[in-house]
Amino acid sequence: MRLDKFICKSTELTRTEAKKLLKMGKVTVNDIVIKDPSTQVHENNDICVEGEELTARSSRYIILHKPVDTICSNVDEIYPSVLHLVEVDRVFDMHIAGRLDADTTGLVLITDDGRWSHNIISPKKQCEKVYRVWLRDPLKTDTEQKFIHGVQLQGEEGLTRPAKLKQVNEKEVLLTITEGKYHQVKRMFAAVGNKVVGLHREQVGAIKLADLPLGQWRYLTTEEVSLFS
Repeated sequence: MRLDKFICKSTELTRTEAKKLLKMGKVTVNDIVIKDPSTQVHENNDICVEGEELTARSSRYIILHKPVDTICSNVDEIYPSVLHLVEVDRVFDMHIAGRLDADTTGLVLITDDGRWSHNIISPKKQCEKVYRVWLRDPLKTDTEQKFIHGVQLQGEEGLTRPAKLKQVNEKEVLLTITEGKYHQVKRMFAAVGNKVVGLHREQVGAIKLADLPLGQWRYLTTEEVSLFS
């Protein structure tokens, strides 16, 4: 974890205030004065601000059922951030592990544990995400095989990784992918001549949205957290 982030996680200081103290030489790590805010530290390190030892607050892990017209960002843009829906202290110190588009609903994971979220979003981990997809046109019979072998997305050099497709009805499917390319699901169906008219994420890894109401959130259980630890 970055040293400035550790200070913020252990105090009520803002990132700007933490950097100011670092610049002034008020922070030590294992009795050595450190001024670089990007220095990587561990919770086992002896970190002090003006001689007072810090203890980081426990990491938080949250699941949210995202509604439409919200964005997965720490900054409001055309639409408000989903973080406004989460009523916890210093929620904007947290980050979103795997974003959804403004017009997409479903499962969003929120945390302040960077190592944990890395296991979800890193391409090397190939974490499965399950989407319920509603289509403009009936599903073509060869789409499943094309997705298994990978399709060429516009603007991309290689093919997508193998994806699993399960048909619910002629215009509704469940799609499982292990990547997180920009607008990937929409672009995959565009590549086979169809169009996504509705998109909802139901599952990330083994964590399921289940019956969590739209716009509501809860803390993940210890068992759920351990799935990506």
